[in-house]
Amino acid sequence: MNKKVEKKEQTTISIPQLDKIDLSILRILQENARATVKEIAEQVHLSTTPVHERIKRMEISGVIKQYATLVDHTKVKKGLMVICYVSLKEHSKNAGMKFIKSINALNEVIECYNISGEFDFMLKVVEENMDSYYDFHVNRLSQIENMGNVQSVFVMGVIKQTHQLVW
Repeated sequence: MNKKVEKKEQTTISIPQLDKIDLSILRILQENARATVKEIAEQVHLSTTPVHERIKRMEISGVIKQYATLVDHTKVKKGLMVICYVSLKEHSKNAGMKFIKSINALNEVIECYNISGEFDFMLKVVEENMDSYYDFHVNRLSQIENMGNVQSVFVMGVIKQTHQLVW
C-alpha cells in the first residue's frame, strides 16, 4: 500500500497510496474536522472500524498533519493582516536556520514561506492595529539577526481563504 521514493541523500520516505475512499474521508474531514467516525463511515459506505483505521494510517503517515480550529482574526483583536517580504543579508545554512528559529518564536507571524525571487521569505503577520504592527516591526522583526530588507504589504480585504485541498 505504501510506495518507497528515494531522495538524493539516499534516504527513503513512505508515500501512502490514497484511494477514492481515503480521498472522500479527507474531503469530509476538511469540511468538518469534528465529524465523527460514525458520520464519516455513513457517508463513505463503510463500517466504523475500517474508517478509523484509514484515518489513523493517514495520521501516522503525515497525510493528516493536524486538526485545527480556524479563527476569524478580525473578531479576536487581530484585525490587521500584513504580508512581509524579507531578505537576509547572509545566505548560509546557519544564518537561515537562525532566522527560521527567530520567526518561529514570534506569535504575530502565523505563516512563513521560503520563497524564490527578490526576497527570501514571505511572512503573514496579524496584529491588532497599525500601532501594534509598527511596534512589532521596529522592536521585534527588524531586530532579528541578519535581517536585510523588509517590505510590508497591508491586506485591504480577504477575497478567498481556504485550507481545503480539492482533487
